[in-house]
Amino acid sequence: MLGNCLKNVKKSTPLVHNITNYVTVNDVANAILACGGNPIMSDEPDDVADITSICGALNINIGTLNKRSIEAMFLAGAKANELGHPVLLDPVGAGASALRTNTAMKIMKEIQLDVIRGNISEIKTLALGNGTTKGVDADAADTVTEDNLEQMIDFVKDFASRTHTIVAITGAIDLVADAEKCYVIRNGRPEMSRITGTGCQLSGIAAAFAAANPDHKTEAVAAAVCMMGLAGEIGVSRMQKGEGNSSLRSRIIDAIYNMDSETLRKGADYEIR
Repeated sequence: MLGNCLKNVKKSTPLVHNITNYVTVNDVANAILACGGNPIMSDEPDDVADITSICGALNINIGTLNKRSIEAMFLAGAKANELGHPVLLDPVGAGASALRTNTAMKIMKEIQLDVIRGNISEIKTLALGNGTTKGVDADAADTVTEDNLEQMIDFVKDFASRTHTIVAITGAIDLVADAEKCYVIRNGRPEMSRITGTGCQLSGIAAAFAAANPDHKTEAVAAAVCMMGLAGEIGVSRMQKGEGNSSLRSRIIDAIYNMDSETLRKGADYEIR
């Protein structure tokens, strides 16, 4: 099933509107292209409704907020909801500042979201209305581990049920859940945390997967998460002596580009709980 989700992306080439942060915008575009989708970036309020209208999905990332981009997010979200396009929220740094937290909470209230993808601290902030993060990274105290896995599965399912969304928590162990089931995913490498933007790339990819698999969105998001983690594993395995995080960044995007459904099917490391 996960391999078919990737096939559908490559077959349909979904156009994804990204209102994302300027730290990672180029990598997000390249990652979407690599997986088989097609990106477009716009955060101008006078532009976003038209752009959303021609796209199949909307990816909202709050990593570098400003008043103009916030206005654009709500205009684009309203248009996407009107057209029935899937909308993904990446609440980067929610809990690190009042602006980020309040904006993310307002987006959840006023825009019908299909997917929320973030680290555990960001998701806890949205669930509780407050929280702490280490900049834009998860607080170490919030890490999903084998010891607290059952508790975290219950938490993410409950949050998905309350928000009527698919919730993806990414970290050492990834969780992708709707109200009924949770994918527990163990793909990935710790070296990925040394590259800025792997989470942002994943959000763009997940939006493309959701657009290409409208009847199986939970499976589609799980496939995107597995693929990103597997790409990290492949990228690390191909590192040469003297290479660092810049080379790994490129190798991960290359691994996404060369990923096929059979590689994903064989390499995806997950269970459903």
